[in-house]
Amino acid sequence: MLIVGITGTLGAGKGTISDYLVKKGFNHYSVSDYIVEEIKKRGLEVNRDSMYTVGWDLKQKFGPDFIVKELYKKAKTEGKDAVIESIRSPGEAVSLKKLDDFVLLSVDADQKLRYDRIRLRNSVKDQIDFETFVSNEARELQGSDDPSKINLPACIEMSDYKLRNDGTFEDFYRQVDEAIGTR
Repeated sequence: MLIVGITGTLGAGKGTISDYLVKKGFNHYSVSDYIVEEIKKRGLEVNRDSMYTVGWDLKQKFGPDFIVKELYKKAKTEGKDAVIESIRSPGEAVSLKKLDDFVLLSVDADQKLRYDRIRLRNSVKDQIDFETFVSNEARELQGSDDPSKINLPACIEMSDYKLRNDGTFEDFYRQVDEAIGTR
């Protein structure tokens, strides 16, 4: 069994990797989806600010790796190769990297290309102007010594493989296959 974690910048291709691996038989788990469900339970509006606030709240109450531990437990119970999408804090990455069956991929792409991609997703949280996109990204790219806080540079640095998604799907999928081994 292999668990693939995905980190990376906004709109870089985390979902594209997940979709590709699901087609290859992997189960999919998403930190963002977990947080969105919690936001809905609390009756809040789903946006990047509420995701940040609720994610932070869960990590403060239950530990910096709480969500990924919950997702990992589900994956182990189901016993299939799995992908955990949206790893954004060092506490999550460190916890998962201790596991023998885990590999962490990071993905990045040109900023304008990433903004164009999120606009096409039609996700409620991504219907923003370019300035808001840049501001949201700046928040995620700030470093912090707190393992509970979003710190993409630290997660990207910890990744086992750093992928670029500026080209074709075929090129991107080839990078994924090389990183995880053809399964």
